[in-house]
Amino acid sequence: MNHLKFSPITSPELVLSNYEVCRSSDIEEVRSSAANILCENELKLSGCNKGLDASMFYRKVGNIGLGRMSYGAEITISPVVFEDFLLIQMPIRGFEKIALGSDKILSSPKVFGIINPGVRSVINHEPDTEKLIIRIDKKLIEKNCQQILNLTLNKDIEFDSTMLLETKSGTQWLSMVSWIFDFISREDNLSPLMVSQFENMLVNMLLTNQQNNYSAEIHNDSISIAPSFVKRVEHYIQENAHKPIAINDMAEYAGVSSRALFTGFRKYRNTTPMRHLKEVRLQYVHEDLKRGCVGTDKVITIAFNWGFSHLGHFSTDYKRRFGVTPYETLLR
Repeated sequence: MNHLKFSPITSPELVLSNYEVCRSSDIEEVRSSAANILCENELKLSGCNKGLDASMFYRKVGNIGLGRMSYGAEITISPVVFEDFLLIQMPIRGFEKIALGSDKILSSPKVFGIINPGVRSVINHEPDTEKLIIRIDKKLIEKNCQQILNLTLNKDIEFDSTMLLETKSGTQWLSMVSWIFDFISREDNLSPLMVSQFENMLVNMLLTNQQNNYSAEIHNDSISIAPSFVKRVEHYIQENAHKPIAINDMAEYAGVSSRALFTGFRKYRNTTPMRHLKEVRLQYVHEDLKRGCVGTDKVITIAFNWGFSHLGHFSTDYKRRFGVTPYETLLR
C-alpha cells in the first residue's frame, strides 16, 4: 500500500497530536465532531458499528483549518454542500472514493481530492484509511485571487478536483503543506503575523499551482499576445480614469470599432472595457482613501471624484473588491 511521505520532523501519522477533538466508536459523537469542525453531515457504516474507531485532530489557524482524521472502518460520509469554504483531502494511507455531482474521483496518497464550494459531495471512506484535511474559507481565496489579478472576480473560483502528487506542482504543494503541518503541530503560540503568512502562503500556492478557472489570468498567459489596441486602451484608461469616459471615446482612441474593442477585451482580458475602467477607478479610490482623513464626507467626495455617483453600488463593489467598506479603509 502506498504511504504519503513527509520530510520534516513530524510524520504525517503524528501531526496535530496535541489537538485531538474526537476519539470514539459512537457514530453520533463522531458525526457531531465532524460537524463542529467542518459542517453538518450524515454517516452510514457499511456493516455493523463494531468496526468504527474514529479519531480526529484539528487546529484552526486564522481563516484556514488543518486536520488529521480516520474512521477506522468503511463508511459513507454525506456532508451538506459547502457554501463558504473549500476542502482539500490528502490521504496518508488508503483511499477514498469521492462523488462530486456527476463526477467521481479516487483520492489516495498520490492523488489529493478538492471539493469546491457549491458542489454536492459523497465520500466513501475505505477501511485503514487516514487523511489530512485543509479547510480554506472561500472569502480568503477570493480576496487573494483579487489581489493577484488586481480586479473584482466576476465568477466563483473553481479548482480542478484532483491534485496529482507526481507532478512538479504537486511536489511543490506537498513540500509547503508538510512544513506547515509540522510547524503548527509543534508551535502552540502563533503571532497574528505568522497566521497571516500561513494563510497567504497556502492560498497563493493553491491559486498558482492548482489548475482553476482563473489560471490563465493568474499566469498572464494572454498579456503578451493581446492586440496593441487593447493595451493602448488600458493605458488610456489608466491616464484618464478621472475624466468622463464612454465606450466611444475608447474606441476612437484605439482606432477600432466599439464591437472590436468589446471582443478584444473579452477574449484577452476576460472583461469589458467599461468594467476595466471601473476596476481602475476602484483602485484609485482605494489609494486615495488610504491617504485620506477620517470622515464619511471624505468617502463621498472621493467616490464622486472618481465617477461613482451611486453610493450604494459603489460601496458594494468596493467591499467585494477589497474585503472592507470604504470607511473601514479610512480608519486603518
